[in-house]
Amino acid sequence: MKSDKAKSIAYSIVKAGLGAVPYAGSAAVELFMHIVTPPIEKRKITWMKDIGERLAKLESQGDINLSELKDNPEFIDTVIKTTQYALRTSEEEKIEYFRNALINTAIGESPEQSESQIFLNLIDSYTIWHIRILKLFDNPSHWFETNRIEPPQNVMGGGLKILLETAFPKLKGRNDFCNLIWEDLKRAGLHNSGSLSVMMTGSGLMQNRTSDYGRRLLRFIEAKSLE
Repeated sequence: MKSDKAKSIAYSIVKAGLGAVPYAGSAAVELFMHIVTPPIEKRKITWMKDIGERLAKLESQGDINLSELKDNPEFIDTVIKTTQYALRTSEEEKIEYFRNALINTAIGESPEQSESQIFLNLIDSYTIWHIRILKLFDNPSHWFETNRIEPPQNVMGGGLKILLETAFPKLKGRNDFCNLIWEDLKRAGLHNSGSLSVMMTGSGLMQNRTSDYGRRLLRFIEAKSLE
């Protein structure tokens, strides 16, 4: 099969590279095969089993037709991309985003193909904190209510940083990290707000700050009930 041939070629390339390492040779090759191969195969099996079960359930509910999906180029493209991205991360949050994007494409609730590809590339390159922060500022009031966290009270003036650190105490004092993420999101057009330190009233802190583009990305990776 072509997939087996591709896998064989990939391993041959890596083995050749390791074989060229001084003082390593075949020992390094065997170590690589022993350490790397089992986890990769485990990820692949887990991903394929999970997606297969979800698609089968959707078909049993009459939400999709698998015979039609296999001839849908956009769906197949999404399968390939999400599978590649999911296999190269151990972060369950990211894997969930890719899983949701694939399911949403299957049920016809995805943006047009070029935009969905951009979104998948962003999720792959971003950290989980990028999406956590984007979700927070998409609807702060709803976020605090859903997560059962008390929002900042009696804030007469302050920056979005107050909101961020209240929602995520782990980010307190990590100004450079947070500012970098905020600028990344802005460059991608996912929000149009100023810096996290710009002063504003208490009511201003709770306003939605994502752009239409940012909201479309969040909808694309949002979980849909399979009940």
